[in-house]
Amino acid sequence: MPSELIVCIASFIAGFIDAIVGGGGLVQTPVTLMAFPNMPVASLLGTTKIPSFCGTAVSLYQYSKHVTIHWKLIVWIAAVAFFASMLGSMLVSKISNESIKPVIFVALILVAVYTYTKKNFGQQEARDIPFPTALWRGIISGLLIGFYDGFIGPGTGSFLVLVFIGLLGNDFIHASAHAKMVNLATNVASILYFASTGNVIYTLAIPMAACNMLGGFAGTRLALLKGNKFIRVFFLLIVLGTIIRFSFDIF
Repeated sequence: MPSELIVCIASFIAGFIDAIVGGGGLVQTPVTLMAFPNMPVASLLGTTKIPSFCGTAVSLYQYSKHVTIHWKLIVWIAAVAFFASMLGSMLVSKISNESIKPVIFVALILVAVYTYTKKNFGQQEARDIPFPTALWRGIISGLLIGFYDGFIGPGTGSFLVLVFIGLLGNDFIHASAHAKMVNLATNVASILYFASTGNVIYTLAIPMAACNMLGGFAGTRLALLKGNKFIRVFFLLIVLGTIIRFSFDIF
């Protein structure tokens, strides 16, 4: 099977996963790196950001038609995450991220245990958090997760979903929708950086983007149809997948 077809299939699957709870990079990025082992890693990472952006944009559009988005809050969080992601992308080539992976690994295990034991986590009605409180919680989270996305990446969407549920009082549907907006901003930041350094292979990025958008459309429709309970289970599966991925990197 041609390498281009393999990465396009991976992009469709990644878009589908991203649309529901994030974490599509767990599929798209490693498959792309394996499919083109002789290409520069930076170019492949920059290339995968474009389909991720396109798929996220499609998902956000679909969610916005069915879910009320708190634009006043999200714009602030997305703006902070944008600049933090840009900084992370700039530093990724200068600072080893290997020392951070064990910390993320432990954090993901705690997230999985907490989500599994709290059966109603993200399924209850959205809580009304006062705007000033939601704003500072969101800005701090945007800084940390935005930097993480630019610096390491895998699991960013899942972390955003967790923040919007645990700190900002969303249910899973609204958390998934809001996470898309912030993830869109972090993707734009990375694309601008990688494109400015010539690390985007457009002949590969464009067909991958088309497939990612199709996956994002399908995933969003399924999430809206199945509701919070389905997304909670899917969230757990993606977090577990991220844990397995990090365990291979660490051990």
